[in-house]
Amino acid sequence: MQSTAIFWPMIVQIALTIAAYAIMSARRIAAVKSGEARARDFRIPSDPESSASAARNVSSQFELPVLFYVVCLAFQQTGGADLVALVLAWLFVAARIAHAWVHMTSNIVLMRRRLFILGFVIVIAMWGWFAIRIMLAGGGAIQV
Repeated sequence: MQSTAIFWPMIVQIALTIAAYAIMSARRIAAVKSGEARARDFRIPSDPESSASAARNVSSQFELPVLFYVVCLAFQQTGGADLVALVLAWLFVAARIAHAWVHMTSNIVLMRRRLFILGFVIVIAMWGWFAIRIMLAGGGAIQV
């Protein structure tokens, strides 16, 4: 397997983050144009309802995905980006896309929570798989 394949799920996750920024910006501009908010309302963001879920989703893209980016880079650096790691990475990104979709559309909290937990479990599995891979590669002993 090509060692750079693990970067494609990361690129898609970054594209999701950029899309969330674009949606947030468009909704904020629309809120100002409609009179729902004033530009100065965003100095210390207190988004109107129309853009609040997008703004919160942007923040969300810098929380759990950080653990995803780090483990992907760790897989790549150690040569451990195998099929299992790649499948888990794509599953994480799919869960995050679904989470963002729900968050910025219907915002059904129970569904959003389930999708978040799915992504959380997947990233934990990725870290578990990474630990197994480095132990099997002989890197399990702690050296000082």
